[in-house]
Amino acid sequence: MANILCIETATVNCSVAVFVDGELKSIKESNTGGYSHSENLHVYMREAIDEAGLDVKGIDAVAVSRGPGSYTGLRIGVSAAKGLAYALGVPLVAVDTLKLMAMAARKMTEADLYVPMIDARRMEVYSAVYDAGMDKVRDVEAVVVDETSYEFLPEDKVVCFCGDGMNKCREVIKHIAARWVDDIYPSARMMGEEAERLYKEGRYEDVAYFEPYYLKDFMGGNPSKKK
Repeated sequence: MANILCIETATVNCSVAVFVDGELKSIKESNTGGYSHSENLHVYMREAIDEAGLDVKGIDAVAVSRGPGSYTGLRIGVSAAKGLAYALGVPLVAVDTLKLMAMAARKMTEADLYVPMIDARRMEVYSAVYDAGMDKVRDVEAVVVDETSYEFLPEDKVVCFCGDGMNKCREVIKHIAARWVDDIYPSARMMGEEAERLYKEGRYEDVAYFEPYYLKDFMGGNPSKKK
């Protein structure tokens, strides 16, 4: 039986969950539209562990969402995950953020392909394409969305678009079998299945050298507008 602490900070949602043998035992998160990770994350970690009825020394592994997403959010989440994993001497596993979203969308609607999208300023999104078995069929990209961006998707396949980046794409993407699933965002409550699989398979990250998948270099500016 594995007790896994899951941390998700890739977007404005700050989220921590504890899974015991793949079952969700506690969840603490806030998704207010602003970045409160530096204030809330460590509080949520402590509260989630307490509410799961565990001592911090009872954690067997730490899982973190690897990105892409917010530069600052990912940095905060990964730093906390690495620090705790190092202090406890337990494995660190990293879960693909976009895959988490695709898995959540699959629970809400049947489709042949799933296209999770994270808003990345203007008409750009971070995106990938997964099949119904959650195998990646198109790698993660920063896509500037126009009428041609997703023409490669087969017209005879049902395609599910999801994530906060899809809203600005609805009027642009003209796929005839598109489905648009609202209210899909990265959350630690989605991480249990994938984190458990990675843990059992021994697919651990090097705590000293692991870095988030930023996808793009950091761009300075107004903190309230950073993605």
